[in-house]
Amino acid sequence: MAAQSSLSGLHPRDAVFHPEFQEDLIFWVETDRKTALRAFRLIEEIVRDPYSGIGKPEPLRYLAPNTWSRRLTQEHRIVYLVSDDRIDFLQARYHY
Repeated sequence: MAAQSSLSGLHPRDAVFHPEFQEDLIFWVETDRKTALRAFRLIEEIVRDPYSGIGKPEPLRYLAPNTWSRRLTQEHRIVYLVSDDRIDFLQARYHY
């Protein structure tokens, strides 16, 4: 599943949702509506600007280069990989 963002001043990146990420979103929708809504808001923010904004963006130096996380809850993080033309959303549960 891919969605494209087109924002003025920034070159658009495709958003690619990996199967594990999709399963995590389904989990949140079924178990915790508030967290699910925050996840969707974070996705919008990440597509807009993967390096700053809400959720305390943090580069994950010990994983693949250009891998970042944002705080979904106190315990759970959204993990994503940024490249020139796409953002790969990898997981939305657990802490790396």
